Amino acid sequence: MSITIIGAGAIGGVLGAYLVREGHEVVFCDIAEPHVNKINKEGLTIEGPDETFTIKAPAFTPQQLLEKKQPLDTVFLCVKAHHTESALKPLISLFHENSQVVSLQNGLCEHQIAKLIGKTRTIGCFVNFSADYIEPGKILYGGVASLYLGELNGEVTTRIVDLKDKLQCWGPAQVTDNIWGYLWGKMSYAGLLYATALVDDTMAAVVRKLDLRETLMEICSEILEIAEKEGVAPLGFDDWEPTLVYPREKRDENVLNQQLEKLAHRMATNKKTKSGIWRDLAVRKRKTEVDAQLVPILEIGEKYQVHTPLLQALVLGIKEIEMGARQMSWDNLYELKQIYQSLSNKASSFRSGKP
Repeated sequence: MSITIIGAGAIGGVLGAYLVREGHEVVFCDIAEPHVNKINKEGLTIEGPDETFTIKAPAFTPQQLLEKKQPLDTVFLCVKAHHTESALKPLISLFHENSQVVSLQNGLCEHQIAKLIGKTRTIGCFVNFSADYIEPGKILYGGVASLYLGELNGEVTTRIVDLKDKLQCWGPAQVTDNIWGYLWGKMSYAGLLYATALVDDTMAAVVRKLDLRETLMEICSEILEIAEKEGVAPLGFDDWEPTLVYPREKRDENVLNQQLEKLAHRMATNKKTKSGIWRDLAVRKRKTEVDAQLVPILEIGEKYQVHTPLLQALVLGIKEIEMGARQMSWDNLYELKQIYQSLSNKASSFRSGKP
C-alpha cells in the first residue's frame, strides 16, 4: 500500500519523512514547485529537537501527479483546512474502490472530506505535534506529541490499526473510538492559540498572563458549549484538559491554574514557541485557517443559539490582522477582557454565587 502525502509542508513533510526512513513507499505532492524540485534534487530535511536527517523520495505538483495517472491507495491530506476541497477534489479521479483519505489537518475537515468521497473512505485523525515549513526542502520539527486515528463512526477497524502500526516509526500514534472528542478538544485549544496570535509574543507568555486567564478560558468555554450541543464529549491531550475549563460552574480555578502552568511550560520548552497562526500572520503574511476552523464553529453555535461574543470578537480580530487593519498587540486581548467582564455567565460569577 503506497501513501501519498498531499501537502508536504510541516505535518505532511515530517510524517512522510519518518515513513520513508522506515522503508515505506511514500510519494509527496505539494503545490509549491520550488519545494517539490528541492525534494527531488536534494531530498527533504527534517530539523528536529533530537536529530536532523534528510530523506530521498519522489515529489510532484498536483498537475504532475494527475499526469502520472498512478492510482492512489492511502492519502494523507495535510493541507491547510481552507484548502481541503481545492486540494482533494482534482485528485479524486485517481481514486479506486479502496482508496482512503486520512485528514491530518486542524479543524473539523472530516465533514468536508466525507462529502467529497464518502464517510467510509474518510479516516479521522487528531494530530498535535508542532512543525514549520522553513524553506524549500526543509522542515522545522518541534517534537513528538499526540496523534490519534479513528473511524468517523467510532469503530476500531483493521485499516486504522494498520496505519497506527506504520506510524510507530514517527512516534506513539494511537487509535481511538472517539475521534470527534479529540477533534473538538483540539478546537477548544485552537481558540486559545488564536488568542495568543493577537499578540507578538510567545504562546507561553500569553497563557501565563494571570489577569487575562479567565477571558482566555471563556473563549474556550464558548467552543466547548457548542461541542456539548453537538453531543460530543471533548477529550484532553498534551496538558490541555477541556473538562477543567467547561462546564463553567464546575471549574476549579486552582486545579485549572496548575494545569495551565504545565501547558505554559510545555509551550515554553517546545522548539516552536509561537503558533502556526502567529507565523501565518507575522512571517508568511497570509490568511490563517480561521475561516475553515472557527467560523464553522460559530455557524454551528448559531444553529443552537449559543451566545459567543468572545469567539466572534476573536475571529474579527484575526481577520483584521490578516487585512492589515489591526496590529498584533496586548491591547487586543484587553479588548476581549472588556467584553468578558460585561458577561453575566462568567465562571467567576458562579464562584461568587451570582450566575
